[in-house]
Amino acid sequence: MHLHEYQAKELFAHYGIPVPRGFRVESVGAVAEAVETLGGGAWVAKAQVHAGGRGKAGGVQRVVGQKSLRETVGSMLGRRLITGQTGPDGLPVSSVLIEALTDIQRELYLSLLVDRCHHRVAVVASTAGGMDIERVAVETPDLILTTHAHPVVGLQPWQGRRLGFSLGLTAPQVGQFSALLTRLYRLFMDTDASLIEINPLVVTGGGDLLTLDAKINLDDNALYRQQRLAALDDETQTDPAETFARGHGLNYIRLDGDIGCMVNGAGLAMATMDLIKLSGGRPANFLDVGGAATAERVAEAFKLILSGEHIRAVLVNIFGGIVRCDLIAEGIVQAIREVAVDVPVVVRLEGTNAERGRAILAESGLNVLPAADLAEAATQVVSAAGDET
Repeated sequence: MHLHEYQAKELFAHYGIPVPRGFRVESVGAVAEAVETLGGGAWVAKAQVHAGGRGKAGGVQRVVGQKSLRETVGSMLGRRLITGQTGPDGLPVSSVLIEALTDIQRELYLSLLVDRCHHRVAVVASTAGGMDIERVAVETPDLILTTHAHPVVGLQPWQGRRLGFSLGLTAPQVGQFSALLTRLYRLFMDTDASLIEINPLVVTGGGDLLTLDAKINLDDNALYRQQRLAALDDETQTDPAETFARGHGLNYIRLDGDIGCMVNGAGLAMATMDLIKLSGGRPANFLDVGGAATAERVAEAFKLILSGEHIRAVLVNIFGGIVRCDLIAEGIVQAIREVAVDVPVVVRLEGTNAERGRAILAESGLNVLPAADLAEAATQVVSAAGDET
């Protein structure tokens, strides 16, 4: 789950992490109150969406004068902001964060994330603040500094001091940095975060550290114990189909192809999409129905796939280990009967009760194409969709 920048900064402030003075508005009429609260004659207006790259897309603008600020906020609110991370449809802008200008002397990068290779929380820092950290890692990896928190004793002050000096900070700034990092780590652990990113973390003209931008991602699997934060979720920033899937215990991500996929298991789903692509097709989605799939859940998953606008064929690929193939087959039959299915459906069932599952499909009288193995299934569905090149 993602938080908006203003929500992340509210958490930062609660933990004593320095943030710029800001005021969030949801209408042009609220701009006057923002100006009165912040003072000054120039500000930064930031469109609030769950995506990076806002500055390049016009979602972050420096504005001089209240009239220009009103015009800028008006142009942002209600539009769909398209960045390199949103896809062609963009994301709706429902609010704008207005901040006082900051006297920036230096820009740094700082993040905390789960390092699954080391089974620890990693701290990543760089002097290349304000840039795409992925590009920095590829082009100038020597600028990336990393340390890990011990799972028992946590992040230690000496680690913060070492990183601070490596970033070229002065002794007083190193003290600020170490304290800031300690608070960030506490926030990370308290909220079950999967990522906290500050880009940039700036050194002001007065020599102080300030978190100019803030990004927090929370672990969805821990939201049951983070009810207060879960309530902050902005569903307007999520594909409605993905929101629907989450409500039915399905893992779904919409893609830009025309062959729908329903698979049990994330690894098998990835392999299925790879084979479709290898066979000349284009997967329309990632959909994992999970290991404890029921006929009802499979029916909902099938209807979810068919809700796509450009679906030309569907491939169902099930390996029955925990889940029973006959239950999957019942779900497929139920879904096809409930939804007006006018596209070919290729089904590959293997594993527990696979023979019974195939029999259910054969006895249904539905237009379902059986496949003996995954390679054959991929070839069949690509041919049925007319995607062969």
